[in-house]
Amino acid sequence: MADTTSHPALAAPAGPRGGAALFAGGAFVAILLIGLVYSGASLIHDLQVAPPAGSLVYVLLFLALLIALGFEFVNGFHDTANAVATVIYTHSLKPNAAVVWSGAWNFLGVLTSSGAVAFGIVSLLPVELILKVGTDAGFAMVFALLLAAIIWNLGTWWFGLPSSSSHTLIGSIIGVGLMNQMMAPAGSGTSGVDWSQAAGIGKALLLSPLIGFCAAALLLLAMKVLVKRPELYEAPKGDAPPPLWIRGLLILTCTGVSFAHGSNDGQKGMGLIMLILIGTVPTAYALNRAVEPSHVAAYEMNAQGAVHALAAHANGAPAFSGDPRAAVTAFVGSRTLQPETVPALQSLITITANDVKGYGSVAAVPATEVGNVRNDMYLASEAIRIIAKSGQPALSATEAKALSTYKGSLDEATKFIPTWVKVAVAIALGLGTMVGWKRIVVTVGEKIGKTHLTYAQGASAELVAMATIGAADVYGLPVSTTHVLSSGVAGTMAANRSGLQVSTIRNLAMAWILTLPVSIALSGALFWILRHIF
Repeated sequence: MADTTSHPALAAPAGPRGGAALFAGGAFVAILLIGLVYSGASLIHDLQVAPPAGSLVYVLLFLALLIALGFEFVNGFHDTANAVATVIYTHSLKPNAAVVWSGAWNFLGVLTSSGAVAFGIVSLLPVELILKVGTDAGFAMVFALLLAAIIWNLGTWWFGLPSSSSHTLIGSIIGVGLMNQMMAPAGSGTSGVDWSQAAGIGKALLLSPLIGFCAAALLLLAMKVLVKRPELYEAPKGDAPPPLWIRGLLILTCTGVSFAHGSNDGQKGMGLIMLILIGTVPTAYALNRAVEPSHVAAYEMNAQGAVHALAAHANGAPAFSGDPRAAVTAFVGSRTLQPETVPALQSLITITANDVKGYGSVAAVPATEVGNVRNDMYLASEAIRIIAKSGQPALSATEAKALSTYKGSLDEATKFIPTWVKVAVAIALGLGTMVGWKRIVVTVGEKIGKTHLTYAQGASAELVAMATIGAADVYGLPVSTTHVLSSGVAGTMAANRSGLQVSTIRNLAMAWILTLPVSIALSGALFWILRHIF
């Protein structure tokens, strides 16, 4: 177990706290309370407008939301501790101030996030589980992957190992997908994991630590050439804070990493919470009722453009007769183009367009039809995504643009995150940052290199982490704050010839290697158990 009292920077301040610190802490607590009241009131209002069917649904909703927010809470003290390690070990901020500051910027990062990472994670799940998220299989899926991720994160945190919450969650999703496929009857065509999507996310997780190590090392070497200030390359002396300009630089990098972490990691919980809400309260959350009625005309025009773009690739097949959903679902599950795929997709697009046109607006879709309309839209969007990614059928630039425009209309109606969900996740992440940060901070600050972290090393590692996570957020890729920052610290130690503690590097590597197989096995086993319980 990690020693959490080995460095004087981690000691609690003696005597009464200053007025500024009390004011900052009180302000942050007030913001959290306001956020809690807002999130709770918004959820209660939505439940009153569109009440679930049966009291059991309330219980499942409460448990699922509690576990999802618990995952983000654990994520806060597991991952965000990396952001405060450098400012604490360079005496730029006192521990309590650093943790509150980081928690506040995590909060803001979550609130301003785009949602691209959230739905990128969700798209890894088997499509039939997403379409049936309100069934026993859907609840088993959500509970299994969240519980598996929490168990592994708590275990690695207990031993002070900076393991990746992103890595853990993706492993959990893969485990659920594999077990779902294994439990399906032979020849049922049940889909498992979207391996092409998983490969893209896996590359981001694999390359980001290497980028962190190399970029931080190069940045430190460049700083030594360009910035001729000896005090920047010294270790802290006693308990004295660094010169003001260095202190400002380190606080700035801590702020950037915290904000970037919130905007990227916070989205993972958002995507899962949306699955929970769609499954339990579809009438309120399956469709984005904030879409303006004026968009209906544009949606119909975009649908016609998509049908026309696909017409050239129907290969002379007749118009699809019957229900097209099974054929499109089979294509999304197998990712193999069949003769009936394009006509079926054309038919599904026409059905969704006629539905929305008939109701006049998304908000006017009857409660009994919300789930069906949402599933049709989601299915069409996934089919178009797979066509664009696979290049089959081969589309011209004009055809690809028409399908992309229509997919944007679909995603506007189905892939949205209410503000109160962002606020709830931000609170969980911010509170987690302030609770259990010490174990990971000790590892990053003391046990990666053989010498004390210098000011330049801390700034280099955090600048690279901030830039890497921010870029990944733009492209909708989940990356590990833990891996990027800890590898960045290791890179600066190597570039500075400070030496690396082999035992720590070995433990970090083992945690990185074991995270995927353990989380896959754990979530798969939990999914199997919960399927039988539900």
